[in-house]
Amino acid sequence: MRPSRFLLAALAAAQVGYARLAGAAGRRERDRATRAVVGLMLAASTAETLEAKGPARAAALHAVAAAVPFAAEMIGVATGRVFGSYRYGDGLGGKVAGVPVLAAAAWTLMARPAWAVAGLVARRRPARVAAAAAALTAWDVFLDPRMAAEGYWTWPGGGRYEGIPASNYAGWLVTGAAVFAVWSMLDGDEDGRDGSSDGALALYVWTWAGETLAGALFWRRPRVAAAGALAMGACAVPALRARLRR
Repeated sequence: MRPSRFLLAALAAAQVGYARLAGAAGRRERDRATRAVVGLMLAASTAETLEAKGPARAAALHAVAAAVPFAAEMIGVATGRVFGSYRYGDGLGGKVAGVPVLAAAAWTLMARPAWAVAGLVARRRPARVAAAAAALTAWDVFLDPRMAAEGYWTWPGGGRYEGIPASNYAGWLVTGAAVFAVWSMLDGDEDGRDGSSDGALALYVWTWAGETLAGALFWRRPRVAAAGALAMGACAVPALRARLRR
């Protein structure tokens, strides 16, 4: 079994356990579990990229996907621009300029799956950049409400969607587009229809399905479950169809 597939299976098991036990755990235990799940997701995503691209290109892709958003986050926390006015709590660990280092992992772990999904539905580079930015942002429809509710970050001004402002999602789209514009130059020759990105596609599809079920059954947030299912599904379903046709 490829390492990425083993890690994806371990991730699925860990996320199911996390969803079932998080409500009964104390704050410190939940914080540790959250950091562990993020680390496992990053490991699964990075392993898949290494298998598909080799060490040099994988390192370059993940470095871009971590550094560009982290810089945007530092600007955002300091100025209230890019995403809107927000601040991080202490649950995600050590910070640089008010932004947890783990935030970089959150961006880069879903960048490769979003790029793979986009490659199955858009062949021209500008269209793929836009589709990948949308696929990445769709994940945050699940992520932001739950993490904000847990206190990992807060939006003092609130917003119309579960207390999250629309500026956050605009910021994700712009930041994601910046990341994938660079990726299009580093990795523009990939054609995922040949099966080379199946591992990344599997991680995106599992995240879509897993977050939908967890939101509805464990977190008891049906609005988030429905909104996230529609957002990620709008990206995942066409990608799955394209891959199955191939």
